Amino acid sequence: MSTADEPVCLVDASLYIFRAYHSLPPDWHDRDGWPTNAVQGFASFLLQLLEQGQHSHMAVCFDEALDSGFRHEIYPAYKANREPPDEALLRQFAHCKAVAGLLGLSIHSDQRYEADDLIGSLAALARNQGRRILVISADKDLTQLLGDGDEQWDFGRDKRYNCATVEERFGVRPDQMVDLLALAGDPVDNIPGVRGVGQISAARLLAHFGSLDELYNRVQEVEYLRLRGAKSLQIKLIEHREQAFLSRQLTQIHCAAPVPDDLEQLRPQQPDLDALGSLFDDLGFGPFLRRRAAAIHARFDG
Repeated sequence: MSTADEPVCLVDASLYIFRAYHSLPPDWHDRDGWPTNAVQGFASFLLQLLEQGQHSHMAVCFDEALDSGFRHEIYPAYKANREPPDEALLRQFAHCKAVAGLLGLSIHSDQRYEADDLIGSLAALARNQGRRILVISADKDLTQLLGDGDEQWDFGRDKRYNCATVEERFGVRPDQMVDLLALAGDPVDNIPGVRGVGQISAARLLAHFGSLDELYNRVQEVEYLRLRGAKSLQIKLIEHREQAFLSRQLTQIHCAAPVPDDLEQLRPQQPDLDALGSLFDDLGFGPFLRRRAAAIHARFDG
């Protein structure tokens, strides 16, 4: 496979950091006694990803806009249902970013835009250069980015999704996912949606009308649809119109966030084994991770 035929690999780092933090026991500590279990799990995840395939272009995107992003300006209650990360986790985020960089990977974060927006913007860059994308994440929000030939890979469960399987799973095409979430809401991110409209009803409405805009252009037709409680559904849609369009603003991935304009900046570089070794010593890790990093390093000499 030539480089032009390979997908550009875009990694949703924060999801895997959180998973490691909540699933691994706090058995590792840095020199100051702070836990490093999330770094251990994230480093192992990145190494496993690199071991399974050599990607010509790869980016690792981190969330920094935990409470300072543009969505909070639009809707202050955005993600307000989540407990803010404690200092122990915030310290590990910084270490995870350092590990990714020392492994030779292109790292991206921004105070205003979330990792999803950075992934979307890099996907747009790749698409403009005729490349497919492979999104490494379990987040359903990111399915909206998929086009022909693209895939999303839920790495932890080893499940892959393309346009066809997204439609099988959610009842809508990837390009309709934003409108599905606008109608059904997303309790994970505290996005309201239209009260009383669930994912199944939202999918059926979009199957009939095609988009949120067309649904509201023809909202008077809803009561005549073969849907249980169609009249009540119509009333809810009319009453919560403003909420639906606000929710779409929140769920839509922004694809013009500040990212490099040259895809070549996403080429993996040879890992810095000396700096990684020092960092792993500071974080209380044994030799296993550095042996794996050394094997990745050796590829560049082969």
